[in-house]
Amino acid sequence: MAEVGGIAGEKLRSYIERIERLEAEKSALAADIREIFADAKGNGFDAKIMRQIVRLRKMDHQDRAEQEELLVLYQHAIGME
Repeated sequence: MAEVGGIAGEKLRSYIERIERLEAEKSALAADIREIFADAKGNGFDAKIMRQIVRLRKMDHQDRAEQEELLVLYQHAIGME
């Protein structure tokens, strides 16, 4: 492995190429997700609400419950009952 300025060039190239491959895969997956949301929207579903549900499903149950309680508390505080 050739070192330039104390940097192992081939190892660095390997990392960069792996990152580039993953970035390409990430872009392809993002396009697939956009297509699914577009299809759902075409079938009458609200993509914005679907995104919220996906975000909520990723959360721990306790964190989600705490967030919902705070939302209700804040709504009551500003008169949005």
